[in-house]
Amino acid sequence: MASSSRNNKKYDVFVSFRGEDTRDNFTSHLYSALCRQNIQTFIDDQLNRGDEISESLANAIEASAISVIVFSEGYASSRWCLDELVKILECKKDYVQIVIPVFYRVDPSDVRNQTGSFGDSFSKLEERLKVNTDKLQTWRNALKEAASLSGFHSLNIRCESELTNEVVNHILKRLLDEVFEPRDNKNQLVGVESTVEEIESLLGVESKDVYALGIWGIGGIGKTAIARAIFDKISGDFEGSCFLENVRDESQRPGGLACLRQKLLSNLLKDKNVMPYIDLNFRRLSRMKVLIVFDDVTCFSQLESLIGSLDWLTPVSRIIITTRNKQVLRNWGVRKIYEMKALEYHHAIELFSRHAVKQNHPDGGYEELSSKVMKYAQGVPLALKVLGCFLHKREKEVWESAIDKLQRILHPSILEVLKISYDSLDDKEKNIFLDVACFFQGEHVDPVMKFFNASGFYPEIGMSVLVDKSLIAIDSYIKITMHDLLQELGREIVRQESIDPGNRSRLWHHEDIYEVLTYNTGTEKIEGICLDISKVKEIRLNSNTFTKMPKLRFLKFYSSSVNGENKCKISYLQDPRFAEVKYLHWYGYPLKSLPSNLSAEKLVLLEVPDSDIERLWDCVKHYSKLNQIIHAACNKLIAKTPNPTLMPSLNKLVILNLRGSKSLKSLPARIFNLEFLIKLDLSGCSKLKRLPEILSDCKRLKCLTSSLCKLKSLGVLDLHGCSNLQRLPECLGQLSSPILLNLAKTNIERIPESIIQLFVLRYLLLNYSERLQSFPKPPFLARGLDADHCPLQSLLGIVEDALRIQHMGHVLAVRWKEIREKGDFSTDKAHIVLPGSEIPKWFKFQSVGSFITWEMPPDFFYNSRVQGIVFSAILAFSDRHVDYGRWFSFSCELKVKTTKDCDLHDTRLFQSRVNYVESDHLHFGYYLFCEEDFNGFWKCNCIPEAVQFNVFPPLECQCCGVKKCGIHLLDTPDSMNSM
Repeated sequence: MASSSRNNKKYDVFVSFRGEDTRDNFTSHLYSALCRQNIQTFIDDQLNRGDEISESLANAIEASAISVIVFSEGYASSRWCLDELVKILECKKDYVQIVIPVFYRVDPSDVRNQTGSFGDSFSKLEERLKVNTDKLQTWRNALKEAASLSGFHSLNIRCESELTNEVVNHILKRLLDEVFEPRDNKNQLVGVESTVEEIESLLGVESKDVYALGIWGIGGIGKTAIARAIFDKISGDFEGSCFLENVRDESQRPGGLACLRQKLLSNLLKDKNVMPYIDLNFRRLSRMKVLIVFDDVTCFSQLESLIGSLDWLTPVSRIIITTRNKQVLRNWGVRKIYEMKALEYHHAIELFSRHAVKQNHPDGGYEELSSKVMKYAQGVPLALKVLGCFLHKREKEVWESAIDKLQRILHPSILEVLKISYDSLDDKEKNIFLDVACFFQGEHVDPVMKFFNASGFYPEIGMSVLVDKSLIAIDSYIKITMHDLLQELGREIVRQESIDPGNRSRLWHHEDIYEVLTYNTGTEKIEGICLDISKVKEIRLNSNTFTKMPKLRFLKFYSSSVNGENKCKISYLQDPRFAEVKYLHWYGYPLKSLPSNLSAEKLVLLEVPDSDIERLWDCVKHYSKLNQIIHAACNKLIAKTPNPTLMPSLNKLVILNLRGSKSLKSLPARIFNLEFLIKLDLSGCSKLKRLPEILSDCKRLKCLTSSLCKLKSLGVLDLHGCSNLQRLPECLGQLSSPILLNLAKTNIERIPESIIQLFVLRYLLLNYSERLQSFPKPPFLARGLDADHCPLQSLLGIVEDALRIQHMGHVLAVRWKEIREKGDFSTDKAHIVLPGSEIPKWFKFQSVGSFITWEMPPDFFYNSRVQGIVFSAILAFSDRHVDYGRWFSFSCELKVKTTKDCDLHDTRLFQSRVNYVESDHLHFGYYLFCEEDFNGFWKCNCIPEAVQFNVFPPLECQCCGVKKCGIHLLDTPDSMNSM
């Protein structure tokens, strides 16, 4: 019978003993020690017993998970004891009861064979009772069986207190390991084994001081569950242990911290009546090895009140703190902060299914609905459990309705947990959180910070607090990210401001905005509007629509459709109160000029793409703060820009984006000081003949002069569609910032040799540059190269280099060395696209199709010579698939398995967008392992098994997709050879 039949017993331990021998010594000590460990123990204290054990005693034995038999010299002289023994062994057989013998001052062989003084006691019982032979034989068999079990011998452990401690510790371990099995057996934990093992290994680090570890993450991510699983697993290795749950909630109650401190000391010292003398108690603790978990800590003062200082504890002690606030862990000086991650998809679907359908996978017909729940919950265990329980035993139609509702309204139980972190913010931080949730998910940090500064939100500290509390994150591309559930939290908070959308502070849903703008129901409450105009039908704006919104700070009308059109129609604006607007993006702005009272003093972002605007302002007063971003992609903006004398230099301009200004012939001189420019986008400016004087004095935009190279901060140079552009400055390699260079659909004839000096060249786009004649080699210092529809002869040098293994080994060895010297691990991968239909011959592993297997030794990732993987694939499309769209997602995934299971696990090495092309093209690139990769592979004992290439949307016919693929392993630059 499984251990599940033991963990619901009334008693943890039943003790069988001969009262006259051990009641006042060993058994009493054992009973007290078990009670101190909160182990529920049954002990029969009756001094007078009959000939037969009572029914209640037999029931007590059956109701116990473990029986401890204390064999003493006179044990066999008691018929009562022997009948108990027989009953215990019956329960061992029938109920898998655990039996632990303790041989107290008797030899196990004497018990087994009924010899010595123990045998004499048994003989006296035999003479006294004169029972039948069958009964005697039953007792003899029971003694022999019990004495053959593994147990404890007092003659081997001289000190009785030491014997008692060893027995109790053994019982505790058996209870934890065999009776109360891990909590994930009852829907609690899924996919946490590797996390538990990693944290356990961190806690095992030898330290001269107390080792404190923090577990940090958003609410509902599983911090408490992981901490409890670790505590249950290792607490038996410590002299004292305590798991203080819900420190946040308990500390808010009157006298709550004092109660928590009392519980802490009582559990650690195993003394329910511990006196509240902190110095004395911590002096006692200073001699003990203890494990303490402080769960859900919200501020440093809570820890100070509970434990004062870690100096009280021995260096072998361990502290675990779970929190949503990273600053708490920094203040406490924890050695390691472990960030909890969301569950992987296969674990998430299993956890959800356990609660929704009481099995490890969705029911047939519910797979698609379950997948929608996965997308909503994003791997957060709390959400998976809540939604699983909510949908349990409900009809399919109810599932569909509930999932649709979740897209607009956050489930109350999830809201309650997540909102705790929001409630701890101050007003400025709350405003930042709500703005991000409603408007700025996935946006670059820099312009958003400018906006928050202009709004008076003190974003330097505010954003830091939100990051520390796991409410937002900044990804490797310096963009603001937020978990989908937290975004829904922010939006639900705004929705609860009012039933009427016109009385809410922020509007983002197209239906709400359509209602407010169409019926002109806006109020002074509205601070921001973000509308995807591709999702609504035409809106006829009232001339006084924005007059009703004096607090409007943010206004964005954009189109997610490639061929979007302006659907917000208006003939004029009646003195619109745009005085507080700091962010204005209006796709297809319908008027000839910007609103007269749009305050440039406060404006930090202006974008009016594909508009009919002819002049920025009719009247110019203050422009000193219009210095961050200007995006005037206007069809008719020719020469009617304001007089430069009226506009001081925009000396902090960061992004100049003039994309699609088809009528633009020139830009006024002396307006722009481009010292801080990081992005220049002139794509589609087909009539542009000259740039501001600081860039060049060319008569026509056929080339860019060397003055361009003075823009040391330039990160993006987008000249896509500049059809007259023929040359680039030779000194291009002098640029020092990471740069994306877009030369697609230009007349560029050659790429300067200096480009190979440009270590930080991130991406080079040459699509449809049909006049390209030569290209420097090697191109592999670029992170990416896209050269489809380029003349093949201009790329022959690249192809030849790709075919020569000696040269490839050298280039990537140099790359490996430069990356590590510069500490730039963001550029440890590259991807180029070239015309071609064959995998280079030097690729050691090749295969037809998109999947390639390989066999590697178990210590593959321990081999320091292996530093990365070179990959290649032939990708083909058919004309019939143009309808899929011009862009596809192309990815390369490494599949590994661990020594713990046989399942394959994916690690995505590379993902990129690829353009539809008519002919076969070679996708060629590399991925260099960083320290994080190696540590992760080593930790999980990973062995590489295969590599798979994927195209999305999938192309199911045989003529499309990945035709061939290959991989090759890279060595360190020391050997300069590849495997």
